[in-house]
Amino acid sequence: MPTAAPPASAQPDPSTEVELARIGRVFARPVRLRADVATTLAADQVVLRDVSLTVAPGEVVGLLGASGCGKSTLLRITAGLDHPTTGSVRIGRDEVAGMDPRCAVAFQEPRLLPWRTLAANVALGLPSGITRPDGDAFVAELLELVGLAAFAGHRPREVSGGMAQRAALARALARRPRVLLLDEPFGALDALTRLRMQDLLVDVHAAAPTTVLLVTHDVDEALHLADRVVVLGPEPGRPGVTVRQVIAVPGDRPRDRGSAELAELKAQLLAGLGIDRHARAH
Repeated sequence: MPTAAPPASAQPDPSTEVELARIGRVFARPVRLRADVATTLAADQVVLRDVSLTVAPGEVVGLLGASGCGKSTLLRITAGLDHPTTGSVRIGRDEVAGMDPRCAVAFQEPRLLPWRTLAANVALGLPSGITRPDGDAFVAELLELVGLAAFAGHRPREVSGGMAQRAALARALARRPRVLLLDEPFGALDALTRLRMQDLLVDVHAAAPTTVLLVTHDVDEALHLADRVVVLGPEPGRPGVTVRQVIAVPGDRPRDRGSAELAELKAQLLAGLGIDRHARAH
């Protein structure tokens, strides 16, 4: 089983390195003994098994895997929104125990409050204790960063889906997270808007190089954004998923989407996901 480690050239900063150590997650699910009897027993469903991954400070790691394999569960465990059955998560030297203020999460849907302006929605992400003037200045800075300065006073219904997702990204960045967790953040967008959002994330990360874990089903997106791509999948005869493949993506961002080198890596990743390079003849 591969253990995903950071590139040899990385110089980890103890305050932002993320270490997942032998993470396992098991859920109990009720099983009915007989259709005509109400009695049920709890059967274990192993989702994650022995997942180990180290993410260096400022590194972007993409998580790929089949739908429902446990990628989002792993993200929630990293954020402290769920607890591993076995193993541990550390950010820097400190173990994650409960919802961790060092993390910020951006989801597939913007989840903006419809009665608040974009600026007010972004302000919801500000850390406690920040003064009003400092908070207003930082929100304005973030809106400028994501290209929404002219729409600060608009409400979510008055902007496009891509603009709403940009506001959600700014809200996640507002707390100055050490770790940014992205759960299919562009999955609900149309193809062109998705490409623009990917490029925006590249620019945002260059301006504020936080540590990033990105869940995606899009191999091209993973190769465009990530320093390494980790494929989660099952091992024959064993329950749950674990790390099956780790690929380092060469080259600095932004990358050429038409690169032959990336095309070859895409074929390797698709093969790891059980997809043939060429369609089978029928």
